[in-house]
Amino acid sequence: MTATRPDLPKHDLLIDGKRLPPGSGEYSTDINPATEEPIALVAQGSAADVDTAVLAARAALKSWAGMRAADRGRILNRFADLLEAHAEELITLESLDAGKPLAAVRRQDLPAVVDTVRYYAGWCDKIHGAVIPTRPDALTYTVREPVGVVAAIIPWNFPLMIGMWKIAPALACGCTLIVKPAEITPLTALRVAELALEAGVPPGVFNVVTGKGSVVGNALVAHPGIDKVTFTGSPGVGRGIMQGAASNFKRVTLELGGKSANVIFADADIDAATRAAASGIFFNSGQVCSAGSRILAQRKVYDEVVERLTTRARAIRVGDPASPDTTMGPVVSAAQMKTVLDYVEIGKREGASAVTGGARIGQRGFFVEPTVFANVEHEMRISQEEIFGPVASVIPFEDEAEAVRIANGTAFSLAAGVWSADIARVHKVAGELRAGTVWINTYGYTDVRLPWGGAGDSGLGREHGDAAIENFTEPKAIWLSLR
Repeated sequence: MTATRPDLPKHDLLIDGKRLPPGSGEYSTDINPATEEPIALVAQGSAADVDTAVLAARAALKSWAGMRAADRGRILNRFADLLEAHAEELITLESLDAGKPLAAVRRQDLPAVVDTVRYYAGWCDKIHGAVIPTRPDALTYTVREPVGVVAAIIPWNFPLMIGMWKIAPALACGCTLIVKPAEITPLTALRVAELALEAGVPPGVFNVVTGKGSVVGNALVAHPGIDKVTFTGSPGVGRGIMQGAASNFKRVTLELGGKSANVIFADADIDAATRAAASGIFFNSGQVCSAGSRILAQRKVYDEVVERLTTRARAIRVGDPASPDTTMGPVVSAAQMKTVLDYVEIGKREGASAVTGGARIGQRGFFVEPTVFANVEHEMRISQEEIFGPVASVIPFEDEAEAVRIANGTAFSLAAGVWSADIARVHKVAGELRAGTVWINTYGYTDVRLPWGGAGDSGLGREHGDAAIENFTEPKAIWLSLR
């Protein structure tokens, strides 16, 4: 459906260095989750627009990949400079589009974006192969080459930050990109791409095609001109991407869901543990893949953990993302709000106790109360399924063996936390937890220098660090005869 709001700013596609209207002529209305007011019209891309973007990326690949690596690094550092110079603009756009508190974007998202670009700028001239002696009559060595044209499909919970986790290493490795932001949070991807052009990234290297996943995303995954797909989102969509990528054996990296366990033993610092546990589930309104949505408390301190967590949940200031006093904003959409509230009702029907929260706040904006469930059993749906909202399930356990069994008892394996004063115990339990990241006596920190990802319904492969260099390059063996 074509939107008709001439009073709203209109955002076209960005392909080959130019803003282009969608071939369909259709635009969607972008909504502010905090007010439900329209904020922009955004182009609805089509398969034909994807074709155009892939042709532009393919045409730009040889020159970008063939550029001196140090020059690519200098361009990426200029890109980081521009991101810092436009920080407040990007922070405001991200807050309006995703409902994130300004203070949170300013404190975490934007600094992480700049850090990611600078980190991978430093990698540009350090991507190298090795001489591997195989026999005396040959010189045998390896080089790393860009994987080619990359489709980066970005989620709506951290559009700026997770987007840059994909964009920066791909550019550093000499790849070209078509970025497909989430349909409901497209604005920062478009602006970031403009800043990349201003920094000196050549036209065609960094393209943005907005629109529906069922149209643009599917076209990218199926396109024979795409060499790799990197995706962050739901397990269901991830499975579809794997199936679609098989058409021409595209390389795939998937960062999917989580149902992370935060395990609190009786000898832990309970105040610190519950403070971090509250942050671990209520940060970003619970819309975090690694959210500590299952809080496992040893029976001896179970009641205290529930009480302290409830007190913290009730103290959270939910409201206008622009207010400096706000610590939690809305969830991203009406559909997501319904999903969260439906799970609250499921939890109640299953017999869990909603100690606090569980309702919508007000009638304007997609605000949900921070919610704590007690008396949760491991097999309940609210303990097994990803809710992606501000809903904590507190589950009791008796000993280490039961804690590990419960923690590992889901289809997800993205992250986990363990809290104890016993140094031997935390190392032992961390080793037994099935998770790509385990935090000990803390929760939720990430750094672009450390690998990030999981297995099972949490995805395939790793992002960050040198793992990302592996993602966006192909090794080539060269054999020179010395006879």
